[in-house]
Amino acid sequence: MAEERKKPAVGLQPENEVDWSDYRGILVVVEQRDSVAKKVSWQLLGESKRMADKLQAPLMALVIGHHVEQLAHEAVYYGADKVFYCDSEELKDYRTRPYSKLCLHVIRQYKPEIVLFGATYTGRDLAGAIATHLPTGLTADCTQLDVNEERLLMASRPAFSEKMLATILCKQFKPQMATARSGVFQALQRDETRTGEIITVDPQMPENEIATQVLEFIESTQGVNLEDAEVIVSGGRGLGGPAGFKVLQELADALGGVVGASRPAFEAGWISHDHQVGQTGSTVRPKLYIACGISGAVQHTVGMQHSDYIVAINKDPEAPIFKIANYGIVGDLFEVVPALAKAMKSRKKGNPQGVGAVIGDAVAAAQSVHN
Repeated sequence: MAEERKKPAVGLQPENEVDWSDYRGILVVVEQRDSVAKKVSWQLLGESKRMADKLQAPLMALVIGHHVEQLAHEAVYYGADKVFYCDSEELKDYRTRPYSKLCLHVIRQYKPEIVLFGATYTGRDLAGAIATHLPTGLTADCTQLDVNEERLLMASRPAFSEKMLATILCKQFKPQMATARSGVFQALQRDETRTGEIITVDPQMPENEIATQVLEFIESTQGVNLEDAEVIVSGGRGLGGPAGFKVLQELADALGGVVGASRPAFEAGWISHDHQVGQTGSTVRPKLYIACGISGAVQHTVGMQHSDYIVAINKDPEAPIFKIANYGIVGDLFEVVPALAKAMKSRKKGNPQGVGAVIGDAVAAAQSVHN
């Protein structure tokens, strides 16, 4: 006797009148604040371009805000073939209802088969609000994205206490939706010679229908912004305690960077969570990453392995971190790190501090300390 096929849960029944074959292409929702796009948006366009080429489908972007016309053109420069653009004063600041209603309008009218958002506070809120109004699911906090021969989005995210990646498919509904972390994917090289279609979209909710108002936006002066940092000096269990981070801060200051940490250092209470790099922290892609006293567990390395240059400092010559490092120093970090900071300070006096100069000086200093 043939096994009876399970029916979809109530509330997620396929809409018989919908022809899912009408859905085609990938849509990336560009996030911005004060007319400046979040890096994750361009990173998602870069990864989506690869997937769109596999699907032989258009890559689309949605730009929402006020005085953001230049971002519509930037989206084309970063890979979009078509950009939907809505510029209105009531959209200056993010509010869930007007933004989600506009996104729903674009999705229903232009029918993308995949819709992607950055896994930011705004992106998570917006994607969740949209998913509740569509007959589809949402995969959150993805670290890998791909498409298969059946045009299914393979959205992968950490699972089972970060010990493995779970790949989630949405087989019965469109669009397929996901949020993805910043720093995981590589943005395409900005190309001003690219051309694309820019389509103006009208706002879908007037100000008098919006229940909330933004009175003031107060920028936080606390915490650290790892995702935008070009130089990160991170510490792990090898620091032995919170005092070790003062040593790292000296090197970070000399390099014009910020201090990061591994999960054990955060869980031990040595430093706050906003410094944590890894699957349960921030995924980063700096120009230079210096790992001090970090063994190199997968949970940490997946969050920083795409850094341009990695310098590892560890007493254990067999530490896994050396396998992904461009430069490795086997030694006591409490001797090596102050020596690096001293070398950087002396070099800094006669060197203009562009990012290239910083990396070159830091690598040279690491080599001289190692020798």
